Amino acid sequence: MMNLYSGTTDPFSHRCRIVLYEKGMDFQVVDVDLFNKPEENAVINPYGRVPVMVDRDLVLYESNIINEYIDERFPHPQLMPPDPIMRAKARQLLHTLEHELFSHIEALEKNQKAAADKARTAVRDQLLQLVPLFAKQKYMLGDEFSMLDVAIAPLLWRLEHYNIELPKTAAPLMKYAERIFTRQGFIDALTPSERAMRR
Repeated sequence: MMNLYSGTTDPFSHRCRIVLYEKGMDFQVVDVDLFNKPEENAVINPYGRVPVMVDRDLVLYESNIINEYIDERFPHPQLMPPDPIMRAKARQLLHTLEHELFSHIEALEKNQKAAADKARTAVRDQLLQLVPLFAKQKYMLGDEFSMLDVAIAPLLWRLEHYNIELPKTAAPLMKYAERIFTRQGFIDALTPSERAMRR
């Protein structure tokens, strides 16, 4: 059985849980206390971070790598586009999301005033650039839920928790977020601590 070492409030672990539940797989989540990590976590991930996935002899870390492995090994439902050109574009966009949005997560999590305020502004501005996309389509890549939606969903869920306020013009983005939040895979992937992040 696959084991996912996961932080109960970690947005990157949240991504992996979403993929596992979307695929309805047989797996076990091992909750890791992010403030008191067990020794074994440092042994299986040299960076000492979560998520970490252990599948028999294979040990993987970094959420996008874990998720692509799961998607390729268990292709139904497929979360990366089957077409190589679209798949390359999806990977490029994932890379952009990492640099433009998720690079600010650490500052938001630590919540040190100056750095957190700067991160909030950067994330808000980047999210507002995505709004026109959702005025035209259901999901990031069109009508199908994909790995890109998985990647951004934990951040959208945590907007209130991170004190990021979006203007009314972001309504298409918020409707998109609600579409994701009502998916069974997303609901099942939430930990009690994550559920408490939103009123």
